[in-house]
Order: sequence, then structure tokens, then C-alpha cells
Amino acid sequence: MKTFYIYKFRTLTMDVDEGGELLADEMRLTPLGKWLRRLSLDELPQLINVLKGDMSLVGPRPLLVRYNPYYSKEERKRFRVRPGITGLAQVSGRNLLDWDARLALDVLYVEDWTLWLDIQIVFRTVIQVIQRKDIADVPSLLMKDMDIERGL
Repeated sequence: MKTFYIYKFRTLTMDVDEGGELLADEMRLTPLGKWLRRLSLDELPQLINVLKGDMSLVGPRPLLVRYNPYYSKEERKRFRVRPGITGLAQVSGRNLLDWDARLALDVLYVEDWTLWLDIQIVFRTVIQVIQRKDIADVPSLLMKDMDIERGL
């Protein structure tokens, strides 16, 4: 498991409340950010990560380092492959899935990887982007952070 910086377009402001805490995502989403997210263009800069060798086009989505303590032994299998811009979890429900389901799909991908599976995932990703399927402008409205969901 290698830590790296993920390139993305900034779609949220850094606005804080009176106590210095970041405002909720839905309050910080910029108009341009909403448009970029709706068209799934906010992920495009990650092609730089692919060119640098940090990521693949397909694989488990990279997650924040702060989530590392929450993975079970089985879920840590996701680190056997390079993370990807898109993956099995993203074409199987994206942010509509809870963490257990997303991570189980990551493990399934690692255990059952084939070139054909990658081709299918890329094809399904293109279809989802064109159809704007399972896209949430503010994913935090649909899913909890892993540390909240797992409450460890």
C-alpha cells in the first residue's frame, strides 16, 4: 500500500462556520463543481496519477489514509492491486452502496480479476457516465464516512 496525492478538480470551497469547522458539503459545492461532478469530469485529473503509475484505469477506488484502521483482514486484499479511477463498486451502485458492499466488491475484483473484467468495467463506466446513472452531486448526502458508518 503506497500513499500518494490524488489529482482532482476542486469542487468544494473551504468555507467554515463560526467555530472553524468545515460547512457541510452541500453548502460548499461550487456551481462549476456541481457541473463537473454531474458529468463525472472531476475525476479526469486522475489520468495524471495513471501516467505516473500511482493508479490504474480500473481497480478499487483509492480511499483516504484515515480509513486504513477500519479495514478487515479480508478487505485489505484491495491493496494487492493498484487503485483505479473506476472499479467494480463504481459500476455496481457507486455511492448508493454502503461501505461493506463497496469493499466486498473491491475484494471480489481482486480475487476474480481478468482483462475481460476490466474491459466490462470500462464499458459499464462509459455507459453510466453517458446515462448519468448513480451520480450524486454531494455523495455525503447518500453515504456516511467510513469512520461514522463503522464507528470504530
